[in-house]
Order: sequence, then structure tokens, then C-alpha cells
Amino acid sequence: MTSLSVVIPTWREAATIARTVGLALAVGDEVIVVDAASPDDTARVAERAGARVVVTAKGRGAQLHAGACAARGDALLFLHADASLPDAARARARIEEALADPLVVGGNFYLRFDPPSSAARLFTWANDARRRWMRVYYGDSALFVRRSTYDALGGFRPLPILEDYELVRRLERAGRTVYVRDVEVVASARRFERAPLRTLLLWSALQALYLMGVPPRRLARFYADARPAP
Repeated sequence: MTSLSVVIPTWREAATIARTVGLALAVGDEVIVVDAASPDDTARVAERAGARVVVTAKGRGAQLHAGACAARGDALLFLHADASLPDAARARARIEEALADPLVVGGNFYLRFDPPSSAARLFTWANDARRRWMRVYYGDSALFVRRSTYDALGGFRPLPILEDYELVRRLERAGRTVYVRDVEVVASARRFERAPLRTLLLWSALQALYLMGVPPRRLARFYADARPAP
């Protein structure tokens, strides 16, 4: 691997995107923020922080794919706007080590939720257990993938929800993936901190319904935005 592009989809993330971009620049050779024409200053703040900004219609699957198409790297790292890889040097080294094996198509990192709480520790444990025992993981764990593999798979599909899970299922069938457990990606607990049990049940139900064939556009109605109202 010679170059790494970090792709970050955003919607109303002006308060945190500068820090996210700064940390991402320490991992990748370029950072692409794909903003959905946020009504706040997300795009401008991201650009000032050093990101290349792409503006597209709202929808995380479509945003992620637009960023991948704009990326120049030989490998892609998909990062949520409320997540970071604090140990940037080791994160980059682990990606390079993983992709040095031609049989490896991609992977992800150990996910820890912050701030620490009983719910955050539970969700951290649950995500680790799912990854280790079921090979199930999501975009908040910082997915990385070879560019050639991403292109061959057709990339993220324009789904409003579960776009990461859908890609991971195809990625797991395409070749060997690596779970980097000695480097943390730290993500915000904002999604579940107010109602952890309800959120856990909701996530499980949405995944089950998706596997039963319920269209993601119908499922998205039950997945509320975790950001505070503007």
C-alpha cells in the first residue's frame, strides 16, 4: 500500500469536525469530508481544517460512495464524524501490515465508546464479541479496504441505513479481513446514551428485519438522528 484516503460523511457536524479531520490527517494521506449540504458550517470548518470537501445529497451510503469515488488512495479508510483513531501512527501501521498480505481485502478496529459509562462499556463489549465470534461489524469501527477490492465489489450502495453492514457482508465473502484489536477507534456514545436498552433492541430488530428482506428505506424511519435539533 502506498497511499491511504480517509472518507468522512457529515451532516451538521460543525462543532466536532475540525478535531475529527485533524486526527484523520495524522492517519491518512488525504481526508475527504462528504457533506450533505449541512445548514451549519460543517463544510467550511472541514475545509479550513485541511479536508477536501465534496458536497452531495444526504444519505450515508451515497455520501460514503461519493467520497470513495473522489479519493486518490490505494486504500480507503471510512470514518464516522464522531469517531477518531487517537493512536494515528499505530493505526496507519496496522493498516499497512494488514494489506501487505495479498489475501487480505480489508478490516476494522477495536471500537470503544466514550464517555465511559455502564452503557458504553456494555456496547463496547457487545461490538467486540460480535466481531470476534460472528464476524459482524459496522462503520463506526473504522472500516478499511483495498481500493481494488472496493471497486470490484461496487462499493457502498445508496442505502439510508445498514449501508455499512451490507458492504461488510460482501467484504467478508470477498477475502480475508483483519480485526485490529490493539488499536482503538473511539466513538461517541451519543447514539445510545439516553436509552441504551431501547437502542440495543432497536439495532437488533433492524438487522433482523433487514435479513428478512425488509427494505432499508422502510427501516430508516425508525432510526432517529442522534444530533441535537439545530
